[in-house]
Amino acid sequence: MRTWIADRFAIITALLVLLYLFVPVAYTFAFSFNDYRKSNITWNSDAGPTLKHWQNPCGAPGVCESLVTSLKVGGIVTILATALGTMLAFALVRHRFRGRSTSNILVFVPMATPEIVLGASLLTIFVQGFSRVGLRLGFWTIVIAHVMFCISFVVVTVKARLLSLDPRLEEAAQDLYAGPGSTFWRVTFPLVLPGIVAAALLAFSLSFDDFIITSFVSGNETTFPKFVYVSYLRGIPAQANVIGFSMFVTAVLIVVVAQLVSRPRKS
Repeated sequence: MRTWIADRFAIITALLVLLYLFVPVAYTFAFSFNDYRKSNITWNSDAGPTLKHWQNPCGAPGVCESLVTSLKVGGIVTILATALGTMLAFALVRHRFRGRSTSNILVFVPMATPEIVLGASLLTIFVQGFSRVGLRLGFWTIVIAHVMFCISFVVVTVKARLLSLDPRLEEAAQDLYAGPGSTFWRVTFPLVLPGIVAAALLAFSLSFDDFIITSFVSGNETTFPKFVYVSYLRGIPAQANVIGFSMFVTAVLIVVVAQLVSRPRKS
């Protein structure tokens, strides 16, 4: 038995870690069927599971409005952060300029800074500075704040993909009389695209999931994480569990499809 466990220690540990990670997900799924009265914190043993929350996910006041806000913010942030972060990654990897080493270090600053510090700093900037030009706390301050910290993750992801590319592929394209534009769009960009897509998905996930920074700069705007946090004081409604589990399933499906598409085809 000791030998059997030793041979499979890594697999057993991985399964235990995955089980630990998926317990909250299982809780979310189970309590989406809870036929609760006032609070969804404890299971209502007097009534059986119900499908009414799945049939009407917008039944709780404000839940779908907050979801739409988070999706809008996440979409805009993903586009802006991915575009800016990808260009910055190309600049750091492919070009030599004064301050390049410093820029590489500064990219990691938002990632290493505690979110509560970033949130408080951004709140001060928006209130003390940008309010003078008419920018008030709300939707666009959330977007600006999310783009700021998502760019770092995009840069790191795309930069890792660029560093892993074989430069001989681009040299071969140039030997075949391809210009800089043709080499980029026909060789470089397709090879970097998986990294860009991964960075975009990461940026959307970080933006959609963020609560700490959002709570500082959102004003009266309510995102889905903020709605869940405010609701937990009186019991998170089961509709929030429905939406949360649906988002989890959607993310898993996207990852599975991406893995299937990127899998090498057998000749």
